[in-house]
Amino acid sequence: MKTSATREQIIEAADQLFYQQGFAHTSFSDIAGVIGISRGNFYYHFKSKDEILDAVINERLQNTQDMLDMWEEAASTPAARIRSYIHILLTNRDKIMRYGCPVGTLCGELAKLDHCERTESIRLFDLFRTWLRHQFTQLGHKEDADRLAMHVLAWSQGVATLANAYEDKDFIDQEIQMICTWLEAYTPPAKRPQHSSDALH
Repeated sequence: MKTSATREQIIEAADQLFYQQGFAHTSFSDIAGVIGISRGNFYYHFKSKDEILDAVINERLQNTQDMLDMWEEAASTPAARIRSYIHILLTNRDKIMRYGCPVGTLCGELAKLDHCERTESIRLFDLFRTWLRHQFTQLGHKEDADRLAMHVLAWSQGVATLANAYEDKDFIDQEIQMICTWLEAYTPPAKRPQHSSDALH
């Protein structure tokens, strides 16, 4: 197996385990076991779990940016692009009910641990915040764009937290509908996506 391929497999396995088990409860052995490599081979790539965490956060940042770029290209209106963000709750519904939001759970855990990577993990929220702020600015809400972006972030995080606690998919569906209805009130008619009232399709 090529060195770069092994490193990427370690990062991918660690990313999943940090999400499913938590950073603190994931060991080198757990990660090595998932991909079937020796501890010696593991240490060749990463000397500490903090190094792996840094790599995982950077990988998530890149994947998030790629997703935002894709949404930017795929939708013709800012309202439609914001709806793409809202629908993460639907796309990842099963995982959210079981493990919570991958960004929120990681940031929360690192905050509790007062971990040195806490600030880096918050950059994941910053990406969404900046992108959402840009969309609301395009909708004509320049003065309130950051407040509205934070409101959408807070709403989605609250939904993810309660969906994880209650394991209730109907709750997620209902909240998505409510967020999309709320968004319509901030969307000028000319900028509303086609079929905007059909929030779950």
